[in-house]
Amino acid sequence: MAGTSDWLWRVSTRGTSLVLVLLVGFIIVGLPSNRAAVARTLEVGPDKAYKAPSLAAADAKDGDHILIGPGEYFDCTVWQANNLVIEGSGPDAKAIITDKTCQGKAIFVIAGNDTTVRNLTLTRARVPDMNGAGIRMEGRNLTIEAVKFINNQDGILGGGPGSRLIVRDSQFLQNGICAKYCAHGIYAGEVDLLRVEHSRFFETWQGSHVKSRGLRTEVIGCDIADGTNGTSSYLIDVSNGGSLVVRDNMLEKGPRAENHTTAISIGAEGVTHPTHEIVIENNKFSNDGDYPTVFVRNSTATPAILRGNKLTGRATALTGDGSAE
Repeated sequence: MAGTSDWLWRVSTRGTSLVLVLLVGFIIVGLPSNRAAVARTLEVGPDKAYKAPSLAAADAKDGDHILIGPGEYFDCTVWQANNLVIEGSGPDAKAIITDKTCQGKAIFVIAGNDTTVRNLTLTRARVPDMNGAGIRMEGRNLTIEAVKFINNQDGILGGGPGSRLIVRDSQFLQNGICAKYCAHGIYAGEVDLLRVEHSRFFETWQGSHVKSRGLRTEVIGCDIADGTNGTSSYLIDVSNGGSLVVRDNMLEKGPRAENHTTAISIGAEGVTHPTHEIVIENNKFSNDGDYPTVFVRNSTATPAILRGNKLTGRATALTGDGSAE
């Protein structure tokens, strides 16, 4: 009987151990892994862990928040990680990144996806190819909020298929050049969507304020003006067609504009995108130059719908297919 009891005790003990192992395994599997990525805040500033944005970028991981303190940074940065938020602390974009470019491209080269840039000033980008940008967009999906682009060759340049470029509450001042090639306030590539809202473009030089090769372009509630000294080409240039909505904007061609012919151009470089709609409505356009111009020049076969716009100066509402109230 003693041998039988000893055998039963060993079986019972082993069974208990097995149950304990299974329970512990279940608990471990059910808990979040300690190795899972945790979003961090990386602070940049003279008295912070990272003295320059590029040093924070070298350490940044997916999902991190980069907080740049007020001051002037002679720096440029290549952002590789995804889902970053890169923003200035304090009011009115007092974190200024200036004068230096990376990879012969831009002050910020954004290679990661789903990036937000907020509350910064990017200024004085120059490269030998004459298209130095405040931001070069190389990843997918970029959101710009309350950023100042001042005196760059391009304000923002880049973007490709399957991507969105969203710009809100930002300023583009004295950007642009036409030397080797033309650079612009914004120059969006073949993105799925370029949406620019509640932003200001002023005194663009030679290039266009907004140039888009996107499948869909929306410009909503913006102030786009040459002013007294601006020498821009088009106010809005949708070079290859694609759907276009221009609504509730203040638009002005100035006396020194290098392109007298047109304010809004659609398809001037060949229509290669499906153009499902063209809606131009509730805008105020002023031609302040001593020359005639066309408000909307439509080179696509899609009728442009113009309604509720107010034109002053020597301006013809529409050339090409469509109707104007």
